[in-house]
Amino acid sequence: MTPKEELEQEAYDCGVPVDYINFKSDQLCGLYIDGSIALKSGMSTAQATDTLAEELEHHYTTVGNILNQNSVVNRKQERIARLRAYDRRIGLSGIIQGYRRHCLNRYELAEYLGVTEGFLQEAIDCYKEKYGTFAELDGYIIFFDPSFGVMEKF
Repeated sequence: MTPKEELEQEAYDCGVPVDYINFKSDQLCGLYIDGSIALKSGMSTAQATDTLAEELEHHYTTVGNILNQNSVVNRKQERIARLRAYDRRIGLSGIIQGYRRHCLNRYELAEYLGVTEGFLQEAIDCYKEKYGTFAELDGYIIFFDPSFGVMEKF
């Protein structure tokens, strides 16, 4: 089963319908509303999977209508759902796995993880906000600043 199929199955198991539709807005890729997920038709598999992961996390974490991102409470709920989606699709362990598989740049890492480069960059930026300049896990150091990289501790 592909990651996208696994997320679709999870949504089904939770009673959350997933529909692929043509949004009038080019900027909108997904929406969780009234217990259902709507995804933009025609996205790449990676983009659809990234978006589905985030919208499924909204199902688990979001209360009410958070479309107005001028509200601090709404922005916080959006950030929580996105961070959980990044952790689900990438995570610090995924970055380390990519390093172990000799991924040499963000493109190769995104390809290895099956995510879009944009989603990967957003995750890196979010991890930098969460952890600071670096994070340590399982004998590895993941650097977020001044540049992104992974180093094995000796």
